[in-house]
Amino acid sequence: MTLYVTRHGETAWNAENKVCGRTDVPLNDKGREQARALAEKLAGLNIHRILTSPLSRVRETAAIIAQKCPAPVQVEPRLIEQDYGILEGTDRLGEDCLNHKRMFAFRYPGGESMMQLAGRIYPLLDELQTRYRDESLLLVCHGGICRVIDSYFSDLTNDAFFHFSMPNAGLLTYTL
Repeated sequence: MTLYVTRHGETAWNAENKVCGRTDVPLNDKGREQARALAEKLAGLNIHRILTSPLSRVRETAAIIAQKCPAPVQVEPRLIEQDYGILEGTDRLGEDCLNHKRMFAFRYPGGESMMQLAGRIYPLLDELQTRYRDESLLLVCHGGICRVIDSYFSDLTNDAFFHFSMPNAGLLTYTL
């Protein structure tokens, strides 16, 4: 199985360094352009299936990609971004946000912890490997989800996990 993983295109909140989380912020014009450029990059690959978060910024990114990669698109609820609770909409480089990001087992106030997030993403990845072992999949998701996916496939120190950053419309590839 080949697993391609991307983050949605840019939103206004991304441009403003705000925590998006589960707040359903749409793509901006730059985000749509990023998605079109990524679609061109992916066009020559034999992608069998595209799985997407239920949030609109991700579904729109996936729809743009699917115009060049004619694979079925299906919403996978477990790919929704981490719930950052009361920190949604705040400065993602703010002290509160950064302190919580360092504490993997600590829930964001009113949200979920990194460990809870991994608790839903790791079983999904196990399931995908079993169900689609002979296919190439594209997961269109969020920065926090990309971080956890990378930790599934790579040994990351706590510091590397903390500093992991996936650019909007960036692309990771894992071969299983």
